Amino acid sequence: MPQNTPRPPSKKLWTALALASLTALSSGAALAASPAASEASTVNNSDMDAPMFYQLLVGEMELRAGQPGVAFQVLLDAARRSQDEALYRRVVSIALQARAGEQALQAARAWADSLPNSAEAHQAELQLLALLNRPADAGKALKALLANSPEAQRVTVIASLPQLFQRTPVPQQVLESLQPALKQAEQQEATRLVALNAHARLALNAGEQQQALALSREAAALAPEAEEPLAVALELMVQQPAAEELITAALNAKPDNASLRQAYGRALARAQRISDAAREFRRVTELLPEQPSPWFALGSLELELQHQDVAESALKTFLQKLEAATGKNDSELTDNGRDARQQALLLLAQAAEQRGMYKAAEGWLNQVDTPKRLTEVTYRRASLLLKQGQLDKARKLIQGLPGESKEEQRSRFMAESQLLREAQQWAAAYELLQRANEALSDDADMIYEQSMMAEKLGRNEEMEALLRRVMVLRPEHFHAYNALGYSLADRKQRLDEARELIIKALSFAPKEPFILDSMGWVEYRQGKLDDAITYLRQAFASRPDAEIAAHLGEVLWVSGQREEAQRIWTEGAKRDPKNEALRETQKRLKSAKPAAQ
Repeated sequence: MPQNTPRPPSKKLWTALALASLTALSSGAALAASPAASEASTVNNSDMDAPMFYQLLVGEMELRAGQPGVAFQVLLDAARRSQDEALYRRVVSIALQARAGEQALQAARAWADSLPNSAEAHQAELQLLALLNRPADAGKALKALLANSPEAQRVTVIASLPQLFQRTPVPQQVLESLQPALKQAEQQEATRLVALNAHARLALNAGEQQQALALSREAAALAPEAEEPLAVALELMVQQPAAEELITAALNAKPDNASLRQAYGRALARAQRISDAAREFRRVTELLPEQPSPWFALGSLELELQHQDVAESALKTFLQKLEAATGKNDSELTDNGRDARQQALLLLAQAAEQRGMYKAAEGWLNQVDTPKRLTEVTYRRASLLLKQGQLDKARKLIQGLPGESKEEQRSRFMAESQLLREAQQWAAAYELLQRANEALSDDADMIYEQSMMAEKLGRNEEMEALLRRVMVLRPEHFHAYNALGYSLADRKQRLDEARELIIKALSFAPKEPFILDSMGWVEYRQGKLDDAITYLRQAFASRPDAEIAAHLGEVLWVSGQREEAQRIWTEGAKRDPKNEALRETQKRLKSAKPAAQ
């Protein structure tokens, strides 16, 4: 070779050049260059032989002719012969474009076998295993990928694992397969934190809550300011109360962490710990007074706590802050912002209604102008009519709602039955729900509602049969276990079974106030006054509901703590002065002779 002749291109570069020229050839591009260009160009010899060139040409022509399967086989064979990374990449791409996942995985594995030190090959294999839902083989691919990746890339790969496998229907298999490689990564300083976080998230997805909590604790101890361990803890809170300690510890260390406090407040609200959630959002409004969303959350929670004045003030502040941020024109709002504004107007109408200010409530309702909220607006208007003694007119208003689709029928049935419950028309509500369940078969929520009306009518055997039907249709429906357990306890029947049912409900929602109330009530029925008071205090602290107040007050009264019982009853009556359970309890116990102190 003459000394002034440049070195021939590498195989990788030549493959790219060859593919480009083949594409031009198969599309009919001119082969001859201009004379000037020919004179200026230098001939570069290549180590590609004629059979290889011909094989690449055939593969590309088959692809252009609409034969991706043939092209795949021809080019995969060429990639194996040449061991060219770019060509393997091309073959995988051809298979994916043809939606041939198994062929793409075959090419990726051939790539990894030919070039075992190629991180890209192992990454392609891992991604395809996730795509094809083949988690059993993913552990080996992950181990090879981490072994052949630089440190920065290893961190990225591990962090992406939960998202990569988030759609899998077999999360337990994903955890089992990836766990050995993750444990190995947890032993290395550079990847320890990210491996703990990914491991915890995969354990959470697989339902291994204790393992997820232990890993999150370890990650939080390693990096107290890291967000991911706290994110996992927030998701675990409902069923793993110990996870809450991670959140409270982080907030004690940084009390002004508004984003964490908001997330904590939302988690508390999901767990029905309304008082605790409202406490957190009060603090958030102090930390972020100009942000609209915390004011909206606070207003919603305060209204649920029957604090109408405070709720109204917070909701009006929300609307003011929203207007200041976006102007009066709804078109400038995001979809979420527009929806939140409509919800705030509905809540203000509800607050006004609860205070007996019906004209003001109608004024707020008149400002709700989205079809999405038609059922809610109609229900609130019907409720206003009911409050003014016009039940028939209220029912007709709801019956006029659209009912063409199953979902529309369901919404209409639910709204009318709720109206009848509010009017204490138990028999009419039962008949309506019976018709609903004939029209909408196997709707667990509708059957549950019918069971509650059966209980109101004293049809306890029917109530139990309906609740057991709910448990079959939706085994995680913890309200059904709680309702049956509470009903048995309240009637002093099968108390051991009642206790087991309530424990089952608590396994789904350990800090849900109404389930804690039921647990306190069954403890009371079994004569365990101290345990009953503990559960009932916890329930009332989280949600100071009038019925919980009735139960806690009764147990305190019977245990001799009568002044506190009176205080609890008074507090409950402030929130719901017409509550049937509270009034019956006070009447029954105040007429009895005081027990010996």
